[in-house]
Amino acid sequence: MAAALTRLSGKALGCALVNGGAPIRRLLSAEAAVAAASPSFSDVNPSPDDRVKWDYRGQRRIIPLGQWLPKIAVDAYVAPNVVLAGQVTVCDGSSVWNGSVLRGDLNKITVGFCSNVQERCVVHAAWSSPTGLPAETLIERYVTIGANSLLRSCTIEPECIIGQHSILMEGSLVETNSILEAGSVLPPGRRIPTGEIWAGNPARYVRQLTYDEIKEIPLLAMAINDLMQSHFSEFLPYSTVYLEVEKLKKSLGIPI
Repeated sequence: MAAALTRLSGKALGCALVNGGAPIRRLLSAEAAVAAASPSFSDVNPSPDDRVKWDYRGQRRIIPLGQWLPKIAVDAYVAPNVVLAGQVTVCDGSSVWNGSVLRGDLNKITVGFCSNVQERCVVHAAWSSPTGLPAETLIERYVTIGANSLLRSCTIEPECIIGQHSILMEGSLVETNSILEAGSVLPPGRRIPTGEIWAGNPARYVRQLTYDEIKEIPLLAMAINDLMQSHFSEFLPYSTVYLEVEKLKKSLGIPI
């Protein structure tokens, strides 16, 4: 029976080809249209390799580049939507706030003890500095970086304030106990001497800081450090095991 059906189907196919093959072409074109309109099995059910590649391309907070992996101290706060890539070190007590990007693909970036990089800042580092100084971006201790600032291969010594929307270019240096006011641009190789306020585009000397103003600089950094403690509740302390322990204690009648 199967052999007879095979012969009949072969004869029908031969007749169709002898008569110009138009029915066969219409059939094949219709099947091709249906196949193009419907998703394939691989599209609906991607292979494990495809899923791995898709997940790897997704947005991540910590991005290793080659041998370099960003380092975050245990008591540092890095917001969930911050991007750290490559040679980035976030030291003890420091904080990096929402939307900031620290890209250490060309050189090192360091956020020192009890310093803070506020919302939507961009920190980068070049291969080399025009001044011959180290091209890494170094933010030392008790430094406050205002929101929407851009830092590239600059050095900020301890206890300084960088105002919002400021730009610090390659090789620039802000010495200790100094303030760069909001919206200022520090050109490449420019230095702000210790104890001074600078402002403008390009930044220029404004005046000397008073003793009381100098004392307020580390206090501002410590206040932001205290504020970040309330944001640690966004993360579970170590794992979700403690939730299961609480359920078990509750089922056994043990006070939690």
